Amino acid sequence: MIQNDFAGLALVYIYVAILLIISEKLLDKYPTFARKFLHIMTGNIAFLLPIFQTREIMAFLAAGPFILFTLLMSTYSPIKSIKGKTSSAGHGMGLVYYAVTWTILAYLFFDYKVVIAIGILAMSYGDGFASLIGSKYAKKRYKIYNDQKSYIGSFSMFAFSIIIFIVALIFYELDVNLEILFILVIIALSSTISEMITPKGLDNLSVPFIASIYFYVALFL
Repeated sequence: MIQNDFAGLALVYIYVAILLIISEKLLDKYPTFARKFLHIMTGNIAFLLPIFQTREIMAFLAAGPFILFTLLMSTYSPIKSIKGKTSSAGHGMGLVYYAVTWTILAYLFFDYKVVIAIGILAMSYGDGFASLIGSKYAKKRYKIYNDQKSYIGSFSMFAFSIIIFIVALIFYELDVNLEILFILVIIALSSTISEMITPKGLDNLSVPFIASIYFYVALFL
C-alpha cells in the first residue's frame, strides 16, 4: 500500500467517525438537522480524493466497506442490536446507495477524480440542502410518484449544486470560464430534475451518476 493511500484511508475513516459521533449527539434534539448534517458533510470526502494513488484502495478499501457498514445498520441487517439504525434515524437505504455510488464512481473514474467529486457533491450538498431548506421553508409543494417535493427545495438543490461545483473546480485547479459555467448549470439542472422524478431513496443512485457522467462527457470526451 502506498503511503498516500494509507493516509487517505485514515483520513476518510476518522472523518466519517467524527461525523457519526456528532450526528448521533444531535439526533435526539435536532433529528432533521442531524440527518442532513451527516448527509451533507459526508460529501466533503470529495476533497480527500486527490490523496489516493491506487484505484482499488480508494474503491474497495475507502468506499466499499461503507456499503457493508450501512447495510448492517439498515432494516436488512441480520444483527438485531443495530438493525434498522439508519431507518430510525431517517436515512432508510439512502446511505447504502450513497456508499454504492461512491464505490462505483471511484473505480470507474479514478483517473478523473474531479468527476467523482462532482457526483458526490451533487448528492451531498445539492440534495442535502434541498431537503434541509425545503423541509423548513417550503410553502408550495408538488408530488411526483407520490413523493412530495417543494419548489424551494428543488431550487435550492439547483443553486447549491452550482455553487459547490464551482468550489470543486477551483479546488481541483480547473478553469471556471463561461463555457464551464454553462456546463455546470446544465449538470445542476439535470441533477435537480433527476432528484425530482426519481422514486424516493433511489435519487442517491441516480443523481451522482447523472452528474458525474454528464461532467465526464462534457469535459473529457
